[in-house]
Amino acid sequence: MRRVFEEDLNDLHIHFFQMGKAVNEAIYKSVKAFVNHDKELAKEVIAGDSAINKDEADLENKCFELIALQQPVTTDLRKIVTIMKASSDLERMGDHAVSIAKSTIRVKGNKRDYEIEAKIAEMSEKVKVMVQDVLQAYVVSDAIKAKEVALKDIEVDQDFKKIYKACIHQMKNDPEIVLGATDYMLVAGYIERIGDYVTNISEWIIYLNTGKMAELNTHNKNDHFPES
Repeated sequence: MRRVFEEDLNDLHIHFFQMGKAVNEAIYKSVKAFVNHDKELAKEVIAGDSAINKDEADLENKCFELIALQQPVTTDLRKIVTIMKASSDLERMGDHAVSIAKSTIRVKGNKRDYEIEAKIAEMSEKVKVMVQDVLQAYVVSDAIKAKEVALKDIEVDQDFKKIYKACIHQMKNDPEIVLGATDYMLVAGYIERIGDYVTNISEWIIYLNTGKMAELNTHNKNDHFPES
């Protein structure tokens, strides 16, 4: 029975990691589609979200099944809870990728600002690396690396504030860019939230190691919208 349980648990780990890679790919494609105004790529991201949602539902169901049948305790229970909670964060990250993709489809010839778009692309690249790093930290259950990943979110938050202020500045000086700049702010906000969810996963990795919840996301509480 123990061997079967360990095999089932290993399958959960693999499934979670594969889901994480799919979510990271969706984030990358959604921002690429937005910056390049590639509506076909955006539609691909939206179409792929159902598979990510199914991954999350399958993982959750399997976690509940293992808890009911095996009645795990201590470390084993923490492993299952971590997968269940972290997969929920991944699913929400996928939802934000879809929101970015929908912004791409919504854009209809709005005036563009290539400097702001470059900043959005740079911000998204940082988040992409964060996702890769937190998945690696999860695989090896590295709490120290998880904390390091969470600290990178501070820079992502700063990028969001810079983009937000740049958009406000452009909107004040050029009425023609109001619609486009509004989308820039929305997309930057989605990317910033993805960074927050990565931090949540870092917290679950620490929980897996210690049995205690760490609050790693205190640096931006109630501070999502900077003053212009």
